[in-house]
Amino acid sequence: MKAMRQNDRWRWLTAGAVTVCLLAFTLLIGLLGWQGMRAFWPQPVDQYLFQPPEGSAVMVLGETLHKQPQGEQWRYVVKTGNRDFAAPDFRVLYSQGAAKTRRPVDAVVLQRRSGGNAYGWLIELREDNEVLTARDRDALLHQRLAQVHEQLRQASHIRRVQMARLNAQLESLQQQADEQRQRGTFTLQDQSEFDANSVALQRRFSALAQQLTHLQHESERDTLVLRDVQGQDHIIPLAQVVDAWYPNAMSFRQKVQHFFSQIWQFVSDSPTSGGGESGAFPAIFGTVLMVLLMSIIVMPLGVVAAVWLHEYAGRNALTRLVRIAVVNLAGVPSIVYGVFGLGFFVWLIGGTLDQLFFSRSLPNPTFGTPGLLWAALTLALLTLPVVIVATEEGLSRIPDNLRQGSLALGATQAETLWRVVLPLAVPAMLTGLILAVARAAGETAPLMLVGVVKMAPELPVDAVFPYLHLDRKFMHLGFQIYDLAFQSPNIDADRPLLYATALLLVVIILSLNLLAMALRHRLRERYRLMTH
Repeated sequence: MKAMRQNDRWRWLTAGAVTVCLLAFTLLIGLLGWQGMRAFWPQPVDQYLFQPPEGSAVMVLGETLHKQPQGEQWRYVVKTGNRDFAAPDFRVLYSQGAAKTRRPVDAVVLQRRSGGNAYGWLIELREDNEVLTARDRDALLHQRLAQVHEQLRQASHIRRVQMARLNAQLESLQQQADEQRQRGTFTLQDQSEFDANSVALQRRFSALAQQLTHLQHESERDTLVLRDVQGQDHIIPLAQVVDAWYPNAMSFRQKVQHFFSQIWQFVSDSPTSGGGESGAFPAIFGTVLMVLLMSIIVMPLGVVAAVWLHEYAGRNALTRLVRIAVVNLAGVPSIVYGVFGLGFFVWLIGGTLDQLFFSRSLPNPTFGTPGLLWAALTLALLTLPVVIVATEEGLSRIPDNLRQGSLALGATQAETLWRVVLPLAVPAMLTGLILAVARAAGETAPLMLVGVVKMAPELPVDAVFPYLHLDRKFMHLGFQIYDLAFQSPNIDADRPLLYATALLLVVIILSLNLLAMALRHRLRERYRLMTH
C-alpha cells in the first residue's frame, strides 16, 4: 500500500509538471497571437478634438491605442501615422475632460512601402497631374493600385531574373576569354566570336533596361491627394502605396477578408522586391533553407560518429574521452561556435577557397566572407552533439539477439548494421534531428557572425546558375526579432510586428518538428514487430 501511494504521488507530480508545461506553452502562443495578430486587424480610425490643460485645441486623427482618466484629465495614446510629414507615429495627449470624438466614414488608411501608415481623406486621383473622375472612387483607386503593383512586379522580374541572367552570361563570357588569353589560345576567330556575343548580350541588356525604365515611369504616373486632419494636402505616388482601406465603413466580413490578406502580405512580401516595410518572406525563406542545409550536413556526421562509438569502438580510454568531449560540446555557449565559425570556416577555409578558385575576384571575397554555407556548417557543429547522443541511445536500445541472429545467418557486420541495426535506429535519429532543428532554428548570436544580415539584397536561390548560391548572406527570423526589439527607430510601431514575427518563428519550428515526429512515428510502427 505504501508503494502504491508513493507511485500515485509521483504520478500526480508528473501529470502536474506536464500540465504546467502545456499551460505555459499555451499562454506563450496566446500572448504572441493576441499581440501579433492585432496588427493585421483593421482598427477603427477616430477623429479627436483635444482641449489640453494649457494651450489651444488640438485636432488628431488616428487609431486609439489607450485611453484612461487621470483625475480631471484624460490621457490618450493615439497612432497618428503620417511619419514623413507629421512625425512621430504615436502621440500621447492629455485633455481637460473627455475629448470630443467621432469616426468619419470616409477616413482612409494608406499602407505605404516606407514611412508607415498614412491617415486622412482621399481628395482626388491624378494621372500625370490630370484629375481622374469616376462614380466609385474607391473602386478606381484599387484598380489603379492593382495596375501599379503589376507594373512593379514586372519591373522586379526584369531586374532580378532577366537582367541577372544576362549579367551572369556576360561574366561567364568574359571569364572564358580571360582564361583563353592566359593559356595563349585566344585566336582572332575567338576574338570575333567574343565581340559578337558581347554585342548581342549588351543589346539585349539595353532593351531590358529601356523596358525597365518605361515600367518605372508608368508606375510613377499615378498619384493621389491625401488631406490630413489639419487640412493640408499631400501628394502620394501610388507606387508607394501597398494597400488602402476605409476601416470605419467596413463590414465584419470585409474586415475578416482584410485580416487574412494582411497576414498573407506579411508572409509573402519582401521589402527588397517592392513590398511593405514588414515583409517577412526573405527571413522565412532564409530560416527554412538554413535549417534544411544544417540537417543535411549534421545528420550523416552525427549518425556516422554514433555508429563508430557504439558499434566499432571498444570500451577504452579513447572512447570515454570522445564521449566526454561530445557531452561537453553540447554545453558550449552558442556565441563561441559563432566565433569559431568566423575564424575557421569564413577566414581560413573561405579565404583558402578564394585564393585557389576565385583569385580573379580578389580582393573582393567570394567565400571568404560570411554566408549561408558557413552559417549552416556552424549550426551543424553546434547541434552535432545532440544528434550523436540521441542516435547512440537508440542504438543501445536495439536487442543484441537481433545482431547475433543476423550474424548467425551468415551476414557480415556491415550488412547487419545496414539492414538490421540502422533501420531500427531511425526513430532515434529523427529524435536527434528534432532536437537539432529546435535548437538551430532559434539561434541568433552565432548567425550574426557567420552570415545573417538585416536586409539581404537577394535571396540565396534565384534563376541564375547554379541557382543555389551558398556564398550569399541571408535573412533570419531570429535576427529580425532582435532587430525589431532593440534596433528599431520606431519601436512603438514595430511592437506588433515583433510579436507576429516571434509567433511565425514558433510556428515554423513546430511545423518542422511535427513533420519529423510524424515520420518517426511511422517508421517506429513499421519496425516495432522486429524487436519482439
